[in-house]
Order: sequence, then structure tokens, then C-alpha cells
Amino acid sequence: MIEEGKNYSKFVVFLLKDEEYMVSVHQVNSIERMMPFTRVPGVDSFIKGVVNLRGKVTPVVDLRERFNMKAEDYRNETRILMITIGDVDVGLIVDAAYDVIDISDEDMQPPPKVIGDLPTEFIESVAKLEERLLIQLNLKKVLSVEEVQELERIEQKNI
Repeated sequence: MIEEGKNYSKFVVFLLKDEEYMVSVHQVNSIERMMPFTRVPGVDSFIKGVVNLRGKVTPVVDLRERFNMKAEDYRNETRILMITIGDVDVGLIVDAAYDVIDISDEDMQPPPKVIGDLPTEFIESVAKLEERLLIQLNLKKVLSVEEVQELERIEQKNI
């Protein structure tokens, strides 16, 4: 419920394992159903390959593998969040993406020292809403500069 006089931001909520994560709606270009991708040899295992989305070749990263979570088969609910990191478009494979919510600045808190298996460097903030704990990812930290450069090379090679 939006209260007058508070500042709110919109977030896309998605699922990884049994945890809810979020990213700013401004960082998400689109949410796509799982689609076939072309494997690229010689890259990190969490880089699953590239997809051709509306004529643009885009590298795809499995966030479960990036965060060293147990891999699972892709399901009907699996989605690809199409985002931009720096100048690189990249798809992030998540278990499900199902909500866009407004969260007040007051509900955002700095990350605790430890959250499950996820290194705190990947976490921008957390929001506790009633019974939900939402973890905001810092997309600039999810991939290192070297990894983003590798994705740029993949993108350029396949254009």
C-alpha cells in the first residue's frame, strides 16, 4: 500500500532457489520465456551461451550457477531477465519472475553480514515486507569487469 509522503521505487521480483530477489525495474529491459541458446566454447560455465532476441545477439548467464547454487533443469516458470550492465546487454536466467512491486525507501536496509550462500558483495540492500524478505542484487557486482568484458567479446563476435 502506497503511503503519501514517502519515496517509492519499483522493483522486479524474481526467484532463485527458494529466495526472493529483486532488481530495479529501470535495470530490466524485458522479461522473456526460456528460449534456446547457442553455446559458446571456452567461457565460464555460468555463461550458458547467446540468444538472438529481436535481431540482437545477447549473452545469457545462469544466476544459479553464478552464485554457486545447485543447478536445476529449466522449467516452464524459468525466465530470462534482459538487462544492461555498463554497455553490455545480458540475459540472466532465473527460476521465475512474477512481480513488480513498489517499495518505500524506508523499507530498504543495508544487507546483513551473511545471507545464505550469497556473498554480501552481490547485495545492494534488503527489504522486509510483512513476511517477505527481498534481496536487492547489485548488478554491477554480479559480474566482474573481466566477465563483462568477456560478454562484450561474445556479443561482438556474434553480431
